[in-house]
Amino acid sequence: MALNNIDIKEVLQDKLSRYFGISPEEADKEQVYKATVLTVRDILTQRRKIYNSKIKETGSKRIYYMCMEFLLGPSLRNNICNLGREDEFKSALKDFGFELDELYAMEPDPGLGNGGLGRLAACFMDSLSTLAYPGRGYSILYEYGLFKQRLVDGEQLELPDIWLPGGESWLIPRQDKKCTVRFGGNVSEKWDNGRCEIIHQDYEEIEAIPYDMMISGGEDSHAVTPLRLWKAQDIKHFNMELFSQGQYIKAVQDNTMAETISKVLYPNDNHPEGKLLRLSQQYFLVSASMQNLIDDHLYDYKDLSLLPEKVSIHINDTHPALCIPELMRILLDVHNYSWEDAWDIVVRTVSYTNHTVLPEALECWNEGLFRLKLPRIYMIIREINERFCADAWNMFPGNWDKVGRMSIINHGQIRMANLSVVGSHMTNGVSALHSDILKDTVFKDFYDMYPERFTNVTNGIAHRRWLCYSNPRLASLLDETIGRGYRTDAKQLEKLLAYKDDKDVLEKLAQIKRANKVDFSNFLAQKTGVTIDPDSIYDVQVKRLHEYKRQLLNAIHIISIYTALKENPDLEMQPRTFIFGAKAAPGYYVAKDIIRLICYISADIEKNPKIREKLRVVFLENYNVSLAEKLIPTADVSEQISLAGKEASGTGNMKFMINGAVTIGTLDGANVEICEEVGKENIFIFGHTAEEVDELWKKGYASSYYYNRNENLKKAVDYLQTGFNGRSFSDIANYLLYSYGVADPFMCLADFDFYAEAHKKLLEAYADKERWGKMSLCNIAKAGKFAADRSISDYANNIWNMKQLLY
Repeated sequence: MALNNIDIKEVLQDKLSRYFGISPEEADKEQVYKATVLTVRDILTQRRKIYNSKIKETGSKRIYYMCMEFLLGPSLRNNICNLGREDEFKSALKDFGFELDELYAMEPDPGLGNGGLGRLAACFMDSLSTLAYPGRGYSILYEYGLFKQRLVDGEQLELPDIWLPGGESWLIPRQDKKCTVRFGGNVSEKWDNGRCEIIHQDYEEIEAIPYDMMISGGEDSHAVTPLRLWKAQDIKHFNMELFSQGQYIKAVQDNTMAETISKVLYPNDNHPEGKLLRLSQQYFLVSASMQNLIDDHLYDYKDLSLLPEKVSIHINDTHPALCIPELMRILLDVHNYSWEDAWDIVVRTVSYTNHTVLPEALECWNEGLFRLKLPRIYMIIREINERFCADAWNMFPGNWDKVGRMSIINHGQIRMANLSVVGSHMTNGVSALHSDILKDTVFKDFYDMYPERFTNVTNGIAHRRWLCYSNPRLASLLDETIGRGYRTDAKQLEKLLAYKDDKDVLEKLAQIKRANKVDFSNFLAQKTGVTIDPDSIYDVQVKRLHEYKRQLLNAIHIISIYTALKENPDLEMQPRTFIFGAKAAPGYYVAKDIIRLICYISADIEKNPKIREKLRVVFLENYNVSLAEKLIPTADVSEQISLAGKEASGTGNMKFMINGAVTIGTLDGANVEICEEVGKENIFIFGHTAEEVDELWKKGYASSYYYNRNENLKKAVDYLQTGFNGRSFSDIANYLLYSYGVADPFMCLADFDFYAEAHKKLLEAYADKERWGKMSLCNIAKAGKFAADRSISDYANNIWNMKQLLY
């Protein structure tokens, strides 16, 4: 729908009149914001209607992308820019006395995601639309998100993330698509003429209400991909009798319990109730989604045997793995397919992306709890397991250990990763290194049995959001030098290499970086009262707080710098600002302790004005997408320092790279491929490799060895005992040296020397402005490989067997 300036004004006026009963002259900023959102939403909905009709006309295959979270970030700017109508909206709103940038700032981050998994899923929705691959995302409409982080004296507090008042305008209710999901009860079998009828009684039934959000693509795309979000609602009638008796809480108790499913993302699961809620959430998502997509398919094609030809179902990590037995349930119980035919349809339709090699992150469920909550699904999984183990035994006769490792049910645990591999026609890792690790270790037994079912698709980012819209200064320079083609074809960024010796371009890159840093410094001062020096090095580590990501290694290195400055405050050094942003899971106490440590280091430094001129530490509260859009374009240094072999891929490294930051990192995840792209001269790689880490474990890792042989490291660790800002962190020192089990389990001390040396080389490079400018330019130019558009093309061609629907 092409709208000129007058059209947009008319539509905005209509929205203000229809929804608020006012004229533009009477409207306040919030009303104009909502009218603008509704205008954009309606344009996208109209586009989706046209595109959906093309899908039906052509009988195109569709991808249904299942993920527990989608970290979308604010949508208004992204959608308006994707529509190519930003100038027209600015002009129309200015005539009403409002600035579009002020409306952008009003939009809350949707509480639909948490970290890299959700952000990747959001990037993929953008690329599905841009490249015109028909599809839909499925997730849950979380009322309060993960949590809103508050830091009080270094302590993380978790508050509800109340995002719907400003975000619900994007949601389109689809009451016509609601369905019911069953939990608990008793299941029995009744055989009649060779057919097994399943009788499910005494179950609890919950209604799933869908809401659609429209996800746009790049400027030249007419496709729109809906993200369907399910809200849980009690199906029972309101208990009027109890309410009349004054028992108000009991009257709504069932309703409240049902709606708990869609309240919070990743509820704390260190107690049985939390585990049960997580399991309920996962089944709620997959059951509603499978019912929905099956209904849509039957409406169009009438024949479920065509499902693998017309549909791909992709499970993003193990959270949606229950779509495999749920799809079996629908085929067996509702549509009377034989087991063999149903299983063939499921395996040819479903594919799986693994995102972790950490054993504790490979989901398992207690068999008794699972059987109680999902009795029919348990029966199906048990049958899948028995049949698979028989096949595995035939493939590896006599090898009980191997079959046991591969089994879905073992020692009272139901293993979701094993179910995902067994029930999918393809399993992929998310970086070359990660995929090799899956084949060599995590899923080696499965790879021995199904080598043709494993592949790699390296992650990617929505480069339009993270470069074009988040860093308009850099995008303008790229437009001038290499043209606008890179906006839809990120590989064209490589044309920038022709300017690596152009001093004028290098100087402009430096000016852009400093201007971005000034903007962020001003923003931070206004928001927090903390003023940071835009002429210091912005060294940034922002990601979920986890031990393997090694924010602690970064902190120990900062302590070593701090102790050196305390011994000699006149020490000459380039001023440095270390910036952190991270949330710790509510029950993850080690991670919370690391946040506390970083905050206390910062507070201690702030008490030393002379040192503060050279060293600052800032921990950003409630890090999210909108904050990342401001921060990432400012970074000089990108910290990607996970223990080698632990990070599946990472996408923050790609976002920083495309904005000209230089990476300091281990050979882990996508860092390996970034290094291959930019060359070792344009990245600072340090530390033990994945193979060397494995060898250290085999020999018996002893952190004290590294502690005793490095004086700077010893001083830093000892200083933890003394503490910061009046608080000792002896617990972290003990964790590093004397912990029960294995001290320093993620080898911060083993890699410290390499890390400190890499930072010295980094400072030398930064001091040579021309060299640093060339390094920055090279990172931008070589970032094209890491676009989500390339990832989605790989999925479509190599896993989903899909074609674009262009018109």
